[in-house]
Amino acid sequence: MQMLMPEPQIFVERTLALIKPDVIDKEEEIEELILRSGFLVVQKRKLQLSPEQCSNFYADQYGKIFFPNLTAYMSSGPLVAMVLARHSAVSYWKELLGPSNSLRARRTHPHSLRAIYGTDELRNALHGSLSISSAEREIRFMFPEVILEPIPAGQRARDYLNLYVKPTLLAGLTALCKEKPADPM
Repeated sequence: MQMLMPEPQIFVERTLALIKPDVIDKEEEIEELILRSGFLVVQKRKLQLSPEQCSNFYADQYGKIFFPNLTAYMSSGPLVAMVLARHSAVSYWKELLGPSNSLRARRTHPHSLRAIYGTDELRNALHGSLSISSAEREIRFMFPEVILEPIPAGQRARDYLNLYVKPTLLAGLTALCKEKPADPM
């Protein structure tokens, strides 16, 4: 009896994660939790933003009462920016973060990262993109050298696999079977 397997699909979505200045000392611990949650860290860098850069990054928050405190907080020390990838990265990252107010996160999502590492509504330890489009904008801001191309899906992904990946795998696996090395790696 032959089992029917679903066709392989490519599910890769990217989002931006920021480890904010007040929890920079927990970077390794937080990154380990990110990796254990099924994310791949595609890019990572440590940087310190000026108040002007913070104002540009959080331009959509301009005019809100907390804006000056936000830019002062985000420019108060180094932070770590990471591009995370996985299936539905934006929504899974938001779920892992929990509510933006750390005090509320402790009550409603006690196992979320903001509940664990955050202090209050402003100092909530981590940043996450709200949508795919904001993730693309934020990734370009933090990693200006990155080229964000649309990720193939559906027929385009199958065409890419058939044209480039499968022939390479077939040739490599055939050669491996013929030679039968003691250590195939």
